[in-house]
Amino acid sequence: MSDLNGKTVLVVGASGRSGGYVAAELARRGFIVRALVRNAAAARAARGNGASEIVHGDLRDAGSLDGALKGIDGVYHVGPPFVADEPALGIAMVDAAKRAGVGKFVFSSVIHPANGLANHASKLPVEEALLRSRLDYTILYPATLFQNIAPAWQAVVRNGVFAEPFSNTARLARVDYRDVAEVAAKALTEDQLAYGSFELAADGMHNRIEIAALMSALLGRVIEPVELSFEAWAAVAKPPFEGDALAQLARVFESYTEFGSAGNSLTLRAILGREPSTLRRYFEELAVVDPQDLSLS
Repeated sequence: MSDLNGKTVLVVGASGRSGGYVAAELARRGFIVRALVRNAAAARAARGNGASEIVHGDLRDAGSLDGALKGIDGVYHVGPPFVADEPALGIAMVDAAKRAGVGKFVFSSVIHPANGLANHASKLPVEEALLRSRLDYTILYPATLFQNIAPAWQAVVRNGVFAEPFSNTARLARVDYRDVAEVAAKALTEDQLAYGSFELAADGMHNRIEIAALMSALLGRVIEPVELSFEAWAAVAKPPFEGDALAQLARVFESYTEFGSAGNSLTLRAILGREPSTLRRYFEELAVVDPQDLSLS
């Protein structure tokens, strides 16, 4: 086992959802978590997620990355979604980690990066850079997140409808990112995941009809599965994207209708040494959470 426990890990995205879960898991395990942030609001959010050190920097500013990586033992990196220069930003972090002599580098990629979607393909140059870096790396391939459902939960409860902008019958592998965060922490603590690439998904590939049935059983009333057009969904969900980024998101949902998004739980179960979290358990948590907290889920 690597002696990283109690040392310092730089977490990219510690103020957000996926990086926030990783920061919290690392802090729980005794790591010093250093968050790379761009503003005061992000710094506050990162501290709330367990970061004890804050550095202000920008993935587009190599000098700020060199400063952020001083004294760092490990790096967790997740790229910003649907950003045109995401590959360059990831490669810049890999290069900075090489210059700093970082011990371990964990990259949160995406399930099936070679599936033809532009936002998935944007991970591949970062993976190539890692493979050629001589760093001690681990690459994670998380499936679609349970947490993507959280923003719609209150509407589900209020309206009795679970609506998404792709086919009701499309089957998707999904995962609780808290399980992924646990894997990331293991990769930064232990050597058994070094130089590996791991597909991470929970049990089952549920379609919306089955998910609505789970919701119905939990809530004690019928929840209807509904397929919306992307435009109708976006008008309600208001995703934080525009232009080409919004078009890429639309293409992701089109791909779900055409091909689904497959995956299985074998690898995640083996790494965790327990059963992965289930959708039902996640919905049970949503049923008791404060609505004001759902944006952080």
